[in-house]
Amino acid sequence: MGTTQLDTAQEPKYWHLKTVLSDALDSEFAVGEILPNERELAARFGVARATLRQALEQLELEGRLQRRRGVGTTVAPPRMGVPVDRTGHSWPGAPGDAWQPVDAATVDGGSVPAAVAEALGAGAGDTVHVVRRTRVDQGQPVAAELLYVPAGSVPGVTDATTGAVARARAVLRELQRLDLDGEERAVELGSARAEDAKQLDRLPGAPVLVVTTRYVTGGRITAVAVSTYRADTCRLTFGDHDNLAALAG
Repeated sequence: MGTTQLDTAQEPKYWHLKTVLSDALDSEFAVGEILPNERELAARFGVARATLRQALEQLELEGRLQRRRGVGTTVAPPRMGVPVDRTGHSWPGAPGDAWQPVDAATVDGGSVPAAVAEALGAGAGDTVHVVRRTRVDQGQPVAAELLYVPAGSVPGVTDATTGAVARARAVLRELQRLDLDGEERAVELGSARAEDAKQLDRLPGAPVLVVTTRYVTGGRITAVAVSTYRADTCRLTFGDHDNLAALAG
């Protein structure tokens, strides 16, 4: 085969700078230490601030740096392994579940994300319960979740169930009555929405890992969970927790 354009392409300047910065993080900075501001770093390495910003964003994506509100850019600790699989299949809220319910709302099927509505077969006029949950690991928030459950899947949850937290627990409790056939799980890289960013103590647009889980009962999808994990601190793990397989990090 002949030489391709990719074979002759030069390494982007920001990518080389990212390598240099990574070496500096290892040799000159401690975990949690605040980096100098962009102007100082750009002057030190003789690059434009736009190039520096690209390198910093890449290091944040790789979990080497954290941007914190009111603090600045700090050196991140090693990513923690966060298991997202279970021993056997189980519903959200089952014993041993690491998530905590925050609240719940009842919405029209036309207002849920299009991909979720399609998976659930929910259209305008259909009622869908949306349960908001959070996950904390080692004392810090690592993930936020929205669990979508059509009202028809949990008929035991009625308008008589008052209070956002009580409704969330009622939805989770009713799910336990169903026979779960299996789970379908997909992972993708995304950007934190404003609401998720606030829950996770991140800046809007920060890199996150989005895990979408579809719960199957009787040959159809009965519930969908969209879980947003911090990409800077989490290394998602699957399968046997004694022999972890790393997804990221």
